[in-house]
Amino acid sequence: MGGLKEDIAYDPPCHPRACAIQACLTRSSFQEEKCQSQINALYECCNAFYIERGEEGKTPSCPKPHLLRLKMKQRGQEA
Repeated sequence: MGGLKEDIAYDPPCHPRACAIQACLTRSSFQEEKCQSQINALYECCNAFYIERGEEGKTPSCPKPHLLRLKMKQRGQEA
């Protein structure tokens, strides 16, 4: 996983962080609670992506902006 700017610039944006979640889930027998830091990192990237590109930005790696904000709020992350 690269830095935030690199992961936003990736094609598709934030994809390395989505892949990190999949890799973690595979390693941990799909126990999501063991992959919280990877999930937080994806949401951080997605939030920065929408700030940079606007809410009309699209990437298959990120939830829609309103859903991202809800998920971040639920996790105690600042959106």
